[in-house]
Amino acid sequence: MRHFGHVTPVKRQRLFHREPGFFTSDSPARVLAAALGATLYSPATRPTLADDIVKQTTRGVVSMVLCLEDSIDDSEVVGAEKNLVRQFTDLATRPDTGELPLLFVRVRHPEQIPDLVRRLGPAARLLSGFVMPKFTEERGTPFLEALAAAEAESGRRLFAMPVLESPELLYRESRVETLEGISRAVDKYRDRVLALRLGVTDFCSSYGLRRAPDMTAYDVQVVASVIADVVNMLGRADGTGFTVTGPVWEYFRVQERMFKPQLRRSPFLEGEAEELRERLLEHAMDGLLREIALDQANGLMGKTCIHPSHVLPVHALSVVSHEEFSDAQDILRPERGGGGVLRSAYTNKMNEVKPHRAWAERTLLRAEVFGVAHEDIGFVELLTAGLPV
Repeated sequence: MRHFGHVTPVKRQRLFHREPGFFTSDSPARVLAAALGATLYSPATRPTLADDIVKQTTRGVVSMVLCLEDSIDDSEVVGAEKNLVRQFTDLATRPDTGELPLLFVRVRHPEQIPDLVRRLGPAARLLSGFVMPKFTEERGTPFLEALAAAEAESGRRLFAMPVLESPELLYRESRVETLEGISRAVDKYRDRVLALRLGVTDFCSSYGLRRAPDMTAYDVQVVASVIADVVNMLGRADGTGFTVTGPVWEYFRVQERMFKPQLRRSPFLEGEAEELRERLLEHAMDGLLREIALDQANGLMGKTCIHPSHVLPVHALSVVSHEEFSDAQDILRPERGGGGVLRSAYTNKMNEVKPHRAWAERTLLRAEVFGVAHEDIGFVELLTAGLPV
């Protein structure tokens, strides 16, 4: 699979200086963690789940979570498990589905992991791993142990994606201790922890809060402080950190605005895409785009999504610009190993080799999976090209 694989080759050539690379569910973990992109969640109760997965693949989705936890009622769990096994079996026996997204299952308790892997049987080959809710050292370690046992029994590589969303992580008096415990737990299973996911909706619920479509997670200070501390302790670029993904965006359509739209008109006028701008504003996408930009500025990569319309904006803003690529390449040239300062090829900034090295390495990894845009291509063109005809 590849990002923008649903776009025609002619369009890709027009958009990309360097096209997105191919990857599979067997690719190295560092590649898959960067490639997750917009991870689309779907309740495991959907009767057409197999068809939905195939459909979303044709729309550019490369990772999905099939949820047995908060998205379904407690009374539906048994039926949802049966449906999940049935739908996976259906997918596994189809002769012409092509490359499917990376598929994860969000479970409620550790015992579900080995049980589901056994029940899936041969269809477990389609499974990339499990999402583990309300993760702390105490609650999360049994999930990781269950994953290791299921992996050993099935012979299938399985990844963990813990969700950081517990009140202990939110409350200031217990936050550092909780983060230290999480760090111990995930470090022990480092090779199997693909990414850490942030459960911002649960954070907000602890204080009876809900951000409006005019606001991002970073405007809710009690939430922003948690994100900062998670990245500080678990997202470091010194080899000890993990990929941390951006929080979910809840809105599909906005009825009334309190503040001005957050999308400048000029990029859309230049791309003759004013109609696209109006559609984005109508569906509250200006807030989403701003939050994606803030995610990236704060060290997060990828995003949890609960609506298909959110996928393309995440991927369009994940493409590396030609300017970023040029700077990253200059910084990482072998002859620059001793450090120093150089002027950007775009003559608009300073590139300091040693301090910017980690950024450059991360940028080239993102370029590997999301591609590099042509010099004259911006996010408007990427959004427009990826929309269904």
